[in-house]
Amino acid sequence: MIGELFLTVGVILLLFAFYESYWTNLASGRMQQEAEHQLEMKWDGNWVNPRERAKPALGDAFARMYIPAFGSDYQFAIIEGVDEQSLLVGPGRYPDTQLPGEPGNFAVAGHRVGKGAPFNDLGALKACDAIVVETRSEWVTSRVMPMALAPPPRRGEGAGCLPAELNERVAAGDYAAVQGRHITLPGDVNVINPMPETPSVEVVPGMEALITLTTCHPQFSNAERMIIHAVQTETMPKSPGDGGQAALPPAMSELG
Repeated sequence: MIGELFLTVGVILLLFAFYESYWTNLASGRMQQEAEHQLEMKWDGNWVNPRERAKPALGDAFARMYIPAFGSDYQFAIIEGVDEQSLLVGPGRYPDTQLPGEPGNFAVAGHRVGKGAPFNDLGALKACDAIVVETRSEWVTSRVMPMALAPPPRRGEGAGCLPAELNERVAAGDYAAVQGRHITLPGDVNVINPMPETPSVEVVPGMEALITLTTCHPQFSNAERMIIHAVQTETMPKSPGDGGQAALPPAMSELG
């Protein structure tokens, strides 16, 4: 009897794993394609001044994310919101955080298993790997911050991709406590604040523009959160009339 019970439980767990890792991916894939289509329709022929930044409506796609280290086919429309429905479609922006390229912290959540699994491979990111966000009017390139905590190794990790002044600020200045990747608890909301790891939600002059990615950890569990922090190193405007296709930021060629 006990053996049959264990067998039944095992079958149920296998079916659940199949549902989470396969079936929900198919459904989310269809919704992501529709979000991409809506984003193209919104951008096509509607050029705006790069300085104009309108807050997107909940559930709308408003930008695209690329992580070149994950290959040329890694591309996701970013959705406004982190509610269950928004995250079924794709990675979602925490509504109270900044927009791409703004000083402060543009924070995005995404699933790691099933439901499209946009953040399945975040654990493979290394310091200096690029995260590129495309908006209607510009490309914003950020670099994953150092993983170490001590200034000397942080300085060495950032030297290959960060300008000297920014690298020093990240290594031993006011961003010295912001790691490129770490694991924390679900209630740690400070990771998405304008200055991560601090309780303040105020954006003050001189802040860098960051992007923060959050996902569940470990896989098939929501007991903890994996956090990725990257700092902006470059913005490149898209040209009116070419849809941004004529020129891509250099980081887009850094394929894994």
